[in-house]
Amino acid sequence: MIDRSASDARPDAASGTGRPAPASAGIFDPGLLDRCISCGFCLPVCPTYRLTGQETSSPRGRITLMRALESGRLADGDPTLAEEASFCLGCRACETVCPAGVRYGELLEQWRDHQWRGRRRPLLARLLMAVVSRPALLGLQRLVRRYATGKAGRRAVPGGADRPASLMLGCVERGLYPEVSRAVLELRPELAVPGGQGCCGALHAHNGDSAAGRELARKLGERLDGTIVTTAGGCAAHLAHHLGRDRVAELSEYLERTGYRPAGEVRVNGRRARVALQDSCHLRNALGVTRPPRELIAAVADYVELPNAGDCCGAAGTYSLLRPADSRAVLRPKLEAIEAADVDYVVALNPGCLRQLRQGLRRARSRAKAIHLAELLVMAARAANRSTPR
Repeated sequence: MIDRSASDARPDAASGTGRPAPASAGIFDPGLLDRCISCGFCLPVCPTYRLTGQETSSPRGRITLMRALESGRLADGDPTLAEEASFCLGCRACETVCPAGVRYGELLEQWRDHQWRGRRRPLLARLLMAVVSRPALLGLQRLVRRYATGKAGRRAVPGGADRPASLMLGCVERGLYPEVSRAVLELRPELAVPGGQGCCGALHAHNGDSAAGRELARKLGERLDGTIVTTAGGCAAHLAHHLGRDRVAELSEYLERTGYRPAGEVRVNGRRARVALQDSCHLRNALGVTRPPRELIAAVADYVELPNAGDCCGAAGTYSLLRPADSRAVLRPKLEAIEAADVDYVVALNPGCLRQLRQGLRRARSRAKAIHLAELLVMAARAANRSTPR
């Protein structure tokens, strides 16, 4: 993480190597920029502001930078612009406390669309985007990773809803955590799993190509019938934005909607397991989903609420790969809270969060284990089946 004391420039400094943008450059939707009233409510909930205490590293400060870019008071190549567009996690916690209803997530996408054009986009992000844009390449993961595949599904789901539902296979999850999709089908075998699924486009939208992100979401929506069930909160928020809220359900929402009743319980050393939750930022902050996963966990274990369960873990899509030091700094208080809570498991609702927590807990040599919600529920169901007389 760089020393921001040197980059805390006034918006009218207009430094950098690029040419200043003209007045009203058309980079941002003016209606979105104008909403911010600079009240500062966003500062305490912003992870990067908490790390640095620098105004430029807060949502309010970044919107000031955006306005300076839009008006031409800062040049395209200004180092503060480049740094802060990258340093932001995009967790959207600021949106939940904003009295003016600023849609900061959309502003950040517009900023990166401009800031990360062409070769300005980080090389690793370009490579990842190129890979996940090709469904055939994603499908090759099945050769070495046994994720859920090929189910035709039924045209109705439990609870009387006469409509199909399809399980979306996450790009990262297919390769790193194929057991998650298999667990979902164990819980809800009625779900269809069409082949040839591509990326939902969230990766592109968060890395400076929102047009491609929108098009990939449209294509996936055409590929999957009915309700799209996803095990990734970030994918859920992206798809809901482009396809409509009624088309998309994160796993805990879908289970609740279809009347799923958890069976059994998860036990550790003869007692009910102590289980905490790490909220998915986009699931919580963009879609407002917080209750269903907590109730599902509490049904099969002793639920423990972390004091910072709703704070970003630092994964933030590609952020942990592009800015690993900052990502670990954001994660550190989360790991401390997990240790203080003395839990057996931490449930994640997003593959990026799952990877972040597993790596962090391993480095900390913690006894706590990070698992996906689907895995926890399957553990409980299997325990119930073993105890049922035959």
